Amino acid sequence: MSAEGISRFDLVIAGVGGQGAILASDIIGKAAVKENMPVRAAETHGMAQRGGSVVNHIRLDCELGSMIPLKGADVLLALEPSEALRYLEYLSDDGIIIVNTDPILPVTVTSGLCTYPDVEAIIAKLGQNHEVKAFNATELAKEAGHPQSMNVVMVGAVSNYLPIPVGTMLECVRELVPPKTIDINVRAFEVGRSVAQG
Repeated sequence: MSAEGISRFDLVIAGVGGQGAILASDIIGKAAVKENMPVRAAETHGMAQRGGSVVNHIRLDCELGSMIPLKGADVLLALEPSEALRYLEYLSDDGIIIVNTDPILPVTVTSGLCTYPDVEAIIAKLGQNHEVKAFNATELAKEAGHPQSMNVVMVGAVSNYLPIPVGTMLECVRELVPPKTIDINVRAFEVGRSVAQG
Protein backbone atom coordinates (compact mmCIF):
# COMPACT_ATOMS: atom_id res chain seq x y z
CA MET A 1 0.00 0.00 0.00
CA SER A 2 1.38 3.38 -0.95
CA ALA A 3 0.05 6.82 -0.16
CA GLU A 4 0.29 7.97 -3.80
CA GLY A 5 -3.03 9.06 -5.25
CA ILE A 6 -5.02 8.29 -2.08
CA SER A 7 -6.50 10.96 0.14
CA ARG A 8 -9.19 9.08 2.07
CA PHE A 9 -7.44 7.24 4.88
CA ASP A 10 -8.58 5.68 8.17
CA LEU A 11 -6.05 5.18 10.96
CA VAL A 12 -6.51 3.60 14.39
CA ILE A 13 -3.84 4.45 16.99
CA ALA A 14 -3.84 2.08 19.98
CA GLY A 15 -1.70 2.20 23.10
CA VAL A 16 -1.84 2.71 26.83
CA GLY A 17 -2.14 5.92 28.82
CA GLY A 18 1.15 7.81 29.10
CA GLN A 19 2.60 6.57 25.79
CA GLY A 20 1.80 9.74 23.87
CA ALA A 21 -1.08 8.59 21.67
CA ILE A 22 -2.66 12.06 21.86
CA LEU A 23 0.48 13.79 20.60
CA ALA A 24 0.79 11.24 17.78
CA SER A 25 -2.83 11.97 16.77
CA ASP A 26 -2.30 15.72 17.05
CA ILE A 27 0.76 15.66 14.74
CA ILE A 28 -1.13 13.71 12.06
CA GLY A 29 -4.30 15.80 12.44
CA LYS A 30 -2.45 19.11 12.27
CA ALA A 31 -0.50 17.95 9.20
CA ALA A 32 -3.76 17.02 7.46
CA VAL A 33 -5.25 20.45 8.26
CA LYS A 34 -2.13 22.15 6.82
CA GLU A 35 -2.74 20.20 3.61
CA ASN A 36 -6.38 21.39 3.53
CA MET A 37 -7.54 17.83 4.04
CA PRO A 38 -10.77 17.25 5.98
CA VAL A 39 -9.92 15.39 9.19
CA ARG A 40 -12.12 13.83 11.86
CA ALA A 41 -10.76 12.35 15.06
CA ALA A 42 -12.15 10.57 18.10
CA GLU A 43 -10.50 9.57 21.37
CA THR A 44 -12.53 6.74 22.76
CA HIS A 45 -10.84 5.50 25.94
CA GLY A 46 -9.59 6.89 29.23
CA MET A 47 -6.75 9.22 28.32
CA ALA A 48 -6.18 10.32 31.89
CA GLN A 49 -5.58 6.84 33.19
CA ARG A 50 -1.88 6.03 33.01
CA GLY A 51 -1.55 2.44 31.92
CA GLY A 52 -5.18 2.22 30.78
CA SER A 53 -6.11 1.28 27.22
CA VAL A 54 -6.23 4.20 24.79
CA VAL A 55 -7.52 4.24 21.21
CA ASN A 56 -7.74 7.14 18.76
CA HIS A 57 -9.55 7.12 15.42
CA ILE A 58 -8.27 9.48 12.71
CA ARG A 59 -10.19 9.80 9.45
CA LEU A 60 -8.64 11.79 6.61
CA ASP A 61 -10.82 13.14 3.79
CA CYS A 62 -13.90 11.43 5.22
CA GLU A 63 -17.39 12.93 5.09
CA LEU A 64 -18.82 10.39 7.55
CA GLY A 65 -18.62 10.16 11.35
CA SER A 66 -15.39 10.29 13.34
CA MET A 67 -15.54 6.64 14.46
CA ILE A 68 -13.95 4.10 12.12
CA PRO A 69 -16.21 1.08 11.58
CA LEU A 70 -15.01 -2.45 12.31
CA LYS A 71 -12.79 -3.72 9.47
CA GLY A 72 -12.54 -0.13 8.22
CA ALA A 73 -9.00 1.01 9.10
CA ASP A 74 -6.23 1.17 6.49
CA VAL A 75 -3.54 1.03 9.20
CA LEU A 76 -3.50 -0.01 12.86
CA LEU A 77 -0.69 1.86 14.62
CA ALA A 78 -0.06 0.06 17.93
CA LEU A 79 2.25 1.70 20.47
CA GLU A 80 2.12 -1.52 22.54
CA PRO A 81 1.86 -5.14 21.31
CA SER A 82 -1.15 -6.42 23.27
CA GLU A 83 -3.10 -3.29 22.27
CA ALA A 84 -2.62 -4.33 18.62
CA LEU A 85 -4.52 -7.52 19.40
CA ARG A 86 -7.19 -5.65 21.35
CA TYR A 87 -8.08 -3.39 18.39
CA LEU A 88 -7.32 -5.77 15.49
CA GLU A 89 -11.04 -6.00 14.66
CA TYR A 90 -10.92 -2.41 13.35
CA LEU A 91 -8.38 -3.26 10.63
CA SER A 92 -9.55 -3.92 7.08
CA ASP A 93 -8.71 -7.27 5.48
CA ASP A 94 -5.91 -5.69 3.43
CA GLY A 95 -4.84 -3.29 6.19
CA ILE A 96 -1.32 -2.97 7.62
CA ILE A 97 -0.24 -3.22 11.26
CA ILE A 98 2.66 -1.14 12.56
CA VAL A 99 3.53 -2.29 16.08
CA ASN A 100 6.02 -1.38 18.78
CA THR A 101 7.27 -4.71 20.19
CA ASP A 102 8.15 -3.23 23.60
CA PRO A 103 5.43 -4.35 26.06
CA ILE A 104 4.07 -2.33 28.99
CA LEU A 105 3.14 -4.75 31.74
CA PRO A 106 -0.17 -3.98 33.44
CA VAL A 107 -0.51 -4.14 37.22
CA THR A 108 -2.26 -7.52 36.94
CA VAL A 109 0.96 -8.92 35.43
CA THR A 110 3.47 -7.17 37.71
CA SER A 111 1.47 -8.28 40.76
CA GLY A 112 1.48 -11.88 39.54
CA LEU A 113 -2.28 -12.20 38.94
CA CYS A 114 -1.78 -13.09 35.28
CA THR A 115 0.96 -13.40 32.68
CA TYR A 116 1.70 -11.24 29.67
CA PRO A 117 1.45 -13.09 26.33
CA ASP A 118 4.69 -13.86 24.49
CA VAL A 119 5.44 -10.91 22.18
CA GLU A 120 6.63 -13.16 19.34
CA ALA A 121 3.35 -15.09 19.60
CA ILE A 122 1.42 -11.79 19.41
CA ILE A 123 3.33 -10.75 16.28
CA ALA A 124 2.79 -14.20 14.73
CA LYS A 125 -0.96 -13.96 15.38
CA LEU A 126 -1.12 -10.44 13.92
CA GLY A 127 0.76 -11.66 10.85
CA GLN A 128 -1.62 -14.54 10.11
CA ASN A 129 -3.83 -12.36 7.91
CA HIS A 130 -2.08 -8.99 7.67
CA GLU A 131 1.19 -7.36 6.71
CA VAL A 132 3.00 -6.44 9.94
CA LYS A 133 5.82 -3.95 10.51
CA ALA A 134 7.10 -4.87 13.98
CA PHE A 135 10.10 -3.26 15.70
CA ASN A 136 11.18 -2.01 19.11
CA ALA A 137 10.26 1.67 18.80
CA THR A 138 11.26 2.34 22.41
CA GLU A 139 14.86 1.28 21.70
CA LEU A 140 14.88 3.35 18.51
CA ALA A 141 13.63 6.33 20.53
CA LYS A 142 16.49 5.86 23.02
CA GLU A 143 18.95 5.85 20.11
CA ALA A 144 17.36 9.07 18.82
CA GLY A 145 17.95 10.68 22.21
CA HIS A 146 15.07 9.90 24.59
CA PRO A 147 12.69 6.93 25.17
CA GLN A 148 9.72 9.31 25.41
CA SER A 149 10.05 10.05 21.69
CA MET A 150 8.73 6.52 20.96
CA ASN A 151 5.38 7.93 19.83
CA VAL A 152 7.16 10.11 17.26
CA VAL A 153 9.13 7.07 16.03
CA MET A 154 5.73 5.47 15.40
CA VAL A 155 4.42 8.59 13.63
CA GLY A 156 7.50 8.46 11.40
CA ALA A 157 6.74 4.81 10.63
CA VAL A 158 3.12 5.47 9.65
CA SER A 159 4.14 8.51 7.57
CA ASN A 160 5.13 6.04 4.84
CA TYR A 161 1.43 5.24 4.35
CA LEU A 162 -0.34 8.54 5.03
CA PRO A 163 -1.45 10.71 2.09
CA ILE A 164 0.39 13.67 3.66
CA PRO A 165 3.78 15.03 2.49
CA VAL A 166 6.61 14.07 4.82
CA GLY A 167 7.76 17.71 5.00
CA THR A 168 4.39 18.73 6.42
CA MET A 169 4.55 15.92 8.96
CA LEU A 170 8.01 17.03 10.13
CA GLU A 171 6.85 20.65 10.32
CA CYS A 172 4.08 19.56 12.72
CA VAL A 173 6.52 17.49 14.79
CA ARG A 174 8.64 20.63 15.24
CA GLU A 175 5.60 22.72 16.16
CA LEU A 176 4.02 20.31 18.65
CA VAL A 177 6.89 18.81 20.67
CA PRO A 178 8.56 20.77 23.50
CA PRO A 179 11.14 23.18 21.97
CA LYS A 180 14.11 21.59 23.78
CA THR A 181 13.25 18.19 22.29
CA ILE A 182 12.83 19.18 18.62
CA ASP A 183 16.14 17.66 17.42
CA ILE A 184 15.50 14.39 19.28
CA ASN A 185 11.98 14.13 17.89
CA VAL A 186 13.03 14.90 14.31
CA ARG A 187 15.61 12.11 14.60
CA ALA A 188 12.95 9.83 16.11
CA PHE A 189 10.59 10.56 13.21
CA GLU A 190 13.28 9.88 10.61
CA VAL A 191 14.38 6.62 12.27
CA GLY A 192 10.76 5.41 12.40
CA ARG A 193 10.15 6.38 8.79
CA SER A 194 13.22 4.53 7.63
CA VAL A 195 12.59 1.32 9.67
CA ALA A 196 9.06 0.91 8.27
CA GLN A 197 9.90 1.58 4.61
CA GLY A 198 9.63 -1.18 2.03
